[in-house]
Amino acid sequence: MAISFELNAEPRSDTGKGASRRLRHAGKVPAIMYGGGKDPEALSLLHNEVQRNLEHEAFYSHILTVKLGGTETRAILRDMQRHPSRPVIMHMDLQRISESEKLKTHAPLHFIGEDVAPGVKAGGLVSHELTEVGIECLPKDLPEFIEVDISGMEVGDALHLSDLKVPDGVTLPDLARGEGHDLAVVSIHAKRVVEEEAEAPAAEGGAAAEGGEAADSGEGESS
Repeated sequence: MAISFELNAEPRSDTGKGASRRLRHAGKVPAIMYGGGKDPEALSLLHNEVQRNLEHEAFYSHILTVKLGGTETRAILRDMQRHPSRPVIMHMDLQRISESEKLKTHAPLHFIGEDVAPGVKAGGLVSHELTEVGIECLPKDLPEFIEVDISGMEVGDALHLSDLKVPDGVTLPDLARGEGHDLAVVSIHAKRVVEEEAEAPAAEGGAAAEGGEAADSGEGESS
């Protein structure tokens, strides 16, 4: 069953910090919806409804249905501001979409196969260099996530953007920017063993022993 997300919105005429503060006190989130060849619209959303939707990872990369004044508009979440210390959504930016126009957004990465990867079984550590990637596609091709299979990776191996298997109709804009933008996505590296830490006690013991011998030798000479 496909996941769908709906947001009930109301138009707002008051803008500015004071108006936004009053909305938040009333349990609402100030928002703006733009794009699609139309003028930007200032909206307010229900904070509790937004919070429930945010519990699903797919909300961040899914096409949303914004209900406003008896009409429904398809949009994506473009930006969101949270309060630095409290669980409060401060503001949201929504972008209208057109079925015939490609959109640029981000898709989360889902890593699989870590439990069977030879490099992990050999004691290697997995480093996730990226957790999401920029993508470009038509709305109908928008993926909820991109799967990254690391089940065949050995210690010292790395996967880059060019190694990802993206769905049909989806491209990675970074790759079009040239070889220098083929970023590492995930790698497996050996655990670092700091030999100096193991050698330090022995060295200190040796130094102490030498010091003791020197002291003994000095005492013998003075007598």
